[in-house]
Amino acid sequence: MQLRQWIEQLPKVELHLHIEGSLEPELMFALAQRNGVKLPFASIEAVREAYNFHNLQSFLDIYYQGAQVLLQEQDFYDLAWAYLTRVATQQVRHVEIFFDPQTHTDRGVPFETVITGLHRALQDAEEQLGITARLILCFLRHLSAESAMQTLEHALPFKDKIIAVGLDSSELGHPPEKFTAVFDRARAEGFLTVAHAGEEGPPDYIWQALNLLKVSRIDHGVRCLEDAKLVQRLQASRLPLTVCPLSNMKLCVFEAMSQHNLKQLLAAGLCVTVNSDDPAYFGGYMTENYLAVQSALNLTVAELVQLAKNGIEASFLEPAAKQRLFDELEQHATQAVEAR
Repeated sequence: MQLRQWIEQLPKVELHLHIEGSLEPELMFALAQRNGVKLPFASIEAVREAYNFHNLQSFLDIYYQGAQVLLQEQDFYDLAWAYLTRVATQQVRHVEIFFDPQTHTDRGVPFETVITGLHRALQDAEEQLGITARLILCFLRHLSAESAMQTLEHALPFKDKIIAVGLDSSELGHPPEKFTAVFDRARAEGFLTVAHAGEEGPPDYIWQALNLLKVSRIDHGVRCLEDAKLVQRLQASRLPLTVCPLSNMKLCVFEAMSQHNLKQLLAAGLCVTVNSDDPAYFGGYMTENYLAVQSALNLTVAELVQLAKNGIEASFLEPAAKQRLFDELEQHATQAVEAR
């Protein structure tokens, strides 16, 4: 079996996926037409040409603009269903999906509309595609802590549909400590916690997420290598990093994929995982991310297997479900060794 084919067939778990960031231009235009929303783009090709970002903020500007087409429950269903059907062909077995309710409620879209549409798609995906999925509510860090607390209040009637809360959007100038109170409240309500930190922001933001927000995972976290004590903390705790290679390239976190520190993170014994972040905007879903890092960093089969194992380990799945995925991955790894 060729390595490319083996990667394509590799059982995968995705832990860092913004569902709004999976909005492909074709669906954007279809929803705009359905909802009577005027887009500032003349064509699908014009949208793709606009995906030329130089930093996180320039990406976010068009990201929020695209989300304007999401208005009805069916829109959110269609968005999630499009992503899930696509990754089903890439052997993604489980995904934990970020969603940004404030992006929608601030436009007058009810919280219930957002989560009902998304949850219905997740249910159908498990029944029809065999993919399990969970929802993670993310607070927009460029908005106030008061707005985040209000969003958490809106989420409480839907606790059974949300496994965790997270923190995303513009990192620079918006440290995790700003949201300590809302994360305290979320944990008291039974939610797990994760947070974006250490992508554009400094290693200190990772420390804040660990010590103040008491997160179970760090989303991104690639700048942790700048702080030896932080690396030791992450090594000892096996606290996962949900790294997004193609996203890092698109946003110029690294100048080239060959300079990405994924292999260093893995060699340091950290629980680093591979994810797609905002695949419609960054040029690749899970398989494309695996292929890109393997090619640029010359990753071995053993290293690729470890990345996939880390994804399973880092997930919020129950132990029995994790074990089933570990068993499937082990079988796939054995087949690859026999074929080489």
